[in-house]
Amino acid sequence: MLPDLREPVIRQLAESDLARHHWRADDEDGGVWLFESVEGDGEHWAIRQVEIGADRSVHRYWWRHLQDEHGFLTDQALEIWELTEISREAFESVWELAG
Repeated sequence: MLPDLREPVIRQLAESDLARHHWRADDEDGGVWLFESVEGDGEHWAIRQVEIGADRSVHRYWWRHLQDEHGFLTDQALEIWELTEISREAFESVWELAG
C-alpha cells in the first residue's frame, strides 16, 4: 500500500484547537457511519470515522489509520445537510468500543 499523503494534514486538523462536531449517517444496507469533524474553509472535514456494517463489523479511521482493506477515512468534505448531529459523548462511546 502506498503512503497516504493526507496523514500530515489530517493529523494537523486533529491536533488543532478547532471546534469539533459529531455526526451520524445511516446507509441503505443497515450500516451506520459516525464522524468527528472540524470546520475549515466553510466545510466540515472528517478527522475520525467509525463504520458499523449491517453485519455489525466495525472499522475506525483517523490519522494513524487512514485506510485498510475495508475502507478509508473519507477524503471529501462532509455533506452535513445529509447527516444528523450527535453528542460528543455518543461518538466517543462508540469510538472507544470500536477500538
